[in-house]
Amino acid sequence: MSSPVNIAFHSFVKIDRSKKDPVYMQIVYQFINAVKTNLLEDGDQLPGSRKIAEDLQVHRKTIMASLVELQEQGWINSIPNIGTFVKNAELSSVAAIGSGAFRSPPEKAAFTFRKQFILDTPLLEHREDLYFTDGTPDYGIIKGEELARFFASVLRKANWFNELQQATGGNLFFRDQLSYYLNITRGFHLSRKFLLPISGREQVFSILSRLLIKTGDIILVENLSYFLPNMIFGQAGAQLRTIPVDEDGMRVDYIREHFKAGDIRAVYLNPRCQYPTTVPLSEERKAALLQLAEQYNFIVIEDDDDFEFSLPKDRSASLYRKDGGNRVIYIGAFGRFLTPGFQMHFLIAPEDFLEEGKKYINIFGRPNFLMEKTLGDIIHQGDVHRYQRKFHSVISERKKIFAQLLHTHFKSEITFSVPLSGLAFWVKFNRSFSLNHLQKRARKKGLLIPGICLYQNQNLIALRLGFGHLSKKEMGEAVRLLAEVYGELVSEASLQG
Repeated sequence: MSSPVNIAFHSFVKIDRSKKDPVYMQIVYQFINAVKTNLLEDGDQLPGSRKIAEDLQVHRKTIMASLVELQEQGWINSIPNIGTFVKNAELSSVAAIGSGAFRSPPEKAAFTFRKQFILDTPLLEHREDLYFTDGTPDYGIIKGEELARFFASVLRKANWFNELQQATGGNLFFRDQLSYYLNITRGFHLSRKFLLPISGREQVFSILSRLLIKTGDIILVENLSYFLPNMIFGQAGAQLRTIPVDEDGMRVDYIREHFKAGDIRAVYLNPRCQYPTTVPLSEERKAALLQLAEQYNFIVIEDDDDFEFSLPKDRSASLYRKDGGNRVIYIGAFGRFLTPGFQMHFLIAPEDFLEEGKKYINIFGRPNFLMEKTLGDIIHQGDVHRYQRKFHSVISERKKIFAQLLHTHFKSEITFSVPLSGLAFWVKFNRSFSLNHLQKRARKKGLLIPGICLYQNQNLIALRLGFGHLSKKEMGEAVRLLAEVYGELVSEASLQG
């Protein structure tokens, strides 16, 4: 028997807590892959469960659950009082067919390929149990088992396959239900022909970039703003120009002062909840932007992705509703508070524009027909309204608690406002310090602050802190750790000064 392997488990096990798979099963899958690729060889002795847990920064019980599963599947062999050893469950079958062990591809390709550095993202892989996001929901509020029953009901219907064969124009039932739902919740007056369901947010921006952007076109975006549309528009050849944002949202007067008619192809913004500052566009500026769009002949791309994260009493009219779709292309989402597989994105625009957009759906992949039927049933039977009320009730309480925690732990050290929409707070610090140092030290204490949440320049030190995915207990611990690390950095800076 060999001594324990020296390979660090974190080098081949990458835990992603946004996935639906439990953490212990993610470890199992990646362990098996490591054995299959000969990173771990048959007979290798494994370190103890405590050491593996420390390496992966997870609870020891998680590692024990993984080892039990691996043992049951035949990938390890535990010998009492001696140790646990790798057991390649496929070794005998591989030998039987006379083929050698599978070799992993090289780290660097032996051929040339195009690289797009503009598409690099600031997302950070994490293994911590406690972490902030830039504003994601708690998908456990609406139970997946209940949603699964809707899907199972669709599968049991005898005629779904015939409907699928005839659905050349997409799922008309879902589009009818979604347009009805949008009309009663967002004050629209549209039929299904002005609505194009799209599976993912990335596909939405990719389709828009192909339909609207030529190399050199000027696209105006809000200062700081969300990286995803910016990088997709940039990759399509657009010249991005940033517009300042203040407490009333994007400064429309700045556009008028620095550009002239014909310069601008489109303005992209989130008027309900600007990313990352969460400020809404004022009613006065909404009117000014729509007027300027007519005068300067540009398109307004309105991203209303956070609509479902706002309470009915806090909802203002969208640019699309005010404009009637004349100059505004509307990006929206349905079911953002549901399990990711039960969500849908969509475009609202003139019919001829959407007909052209449908051609790209064939490239990117059509929305799942059965899932559309399921979502249509959720709307048709009225359950979506019940889900929304439950989600809003939980999130409203969490928002209040998070604001109280920030006040309690930071007092006058920070400046923030409780957002009307979205699932994140924009927190500005009143002292100068390094957010990178804050991030590194917090991670050592078991709290991850992803790079996407950090904003620091000569005039600004701020964090965008998502609260929606955290329980009351988790919020308390996360804010406590954040304040503890901040206090340490400030104290050290004062001593050095």
